[in-house]
Amino acid sequence: MLVVALALLAAGCDGDESAAPPESTVSTATAPQQRAETTFAIYLLRDGLVAPVRRVTETTPAVARAALEQLVAGPTASERLDGLETAIPDGTTVLGVSLEDGTATVDLSGAFDEAGAPGSIRGRAAQVIATLTQFPTIDRVAFLIDGAPVERIGDGGVAVDPPVGRRAIEKQTGQILIESPLPGDTVTSPIRLRGTANVFEATVSLEVRDETGTVVLEAFTTATSGTGTRGTFDTRLTLPGLDGRLTIVAFESSAEDGRPLHATDVEVTLAP
Repeated sequence: MLVVALALLAAGCDGDESAAPPESTVSTATAPQQRAETTFAIYLLRDGLVAPVRRVTETTPAVARAALEQLVAGPTASERLDGLETAIPDGTTVLGVSLEDGTATVDLSGAFDEAGAPGSIRGRAAQVIATLTQFPTIDRVAFLIDGAPVERIGDGGVAVDPPVGRRAIEKQTGQILIESPLPGDTVTSPIRLRGTANVFEATVSLEVRDETGTVVLEAFTTATSGTGTRGTFDTRLTLPGLDGRLTIVAFESSAEDGRPLHATDVEVTLAP
């Protein structure tokens, strides 16, 4: 019941800045102080494509703003060592976030709008759009810079008027994107695996590997659409009798020879 109460708190708008995170991202701490925590993803970049990682904050009704503030803070040192980066310029600050009819309007400081290489500008916009649209109450994002509406970001680089959603960042999204679990998560069997894919015949092949690299499970799932259209997938992987560090690999099997294409993976710890 406490988790449900926190979900309702996150969803309740006491102003303009709240957005309810997906159910799986709301958790509670059991420390003596009974401090409640909210977890969510921020979307960094790996090789120019959005890559979600987890962040944890104290529970707040302004979850969307909290996520953006974590995003502009950038990757941790360990995440940088793991090849993750950000295209959001140094000095960017979050001035405000409002939500109305599925559109989040984010007000960012002028540093966010500085000129840059086309890939960098597309990347920074994609990071904000992906981070905000993880929340079920947000479908689209509108941008303000220092309080003023803008039609494009980064010296005319990326069109953001009318407000844009995830379709606008398809080129910055991998063919397969795992959105839960996230790197470093502790999970239990069956593992719920969720994400999006744009692959041939919507078929996502799956492998689970143990710490030695041995494949301990082979499976597949089917996205809601594919072959040129991105769909979602949501499946469960049952791993009886196993625990410890595992790597979940998702890929498209080549129609020609079965070799893995567009592979992506996430490392998790399976609790007994």
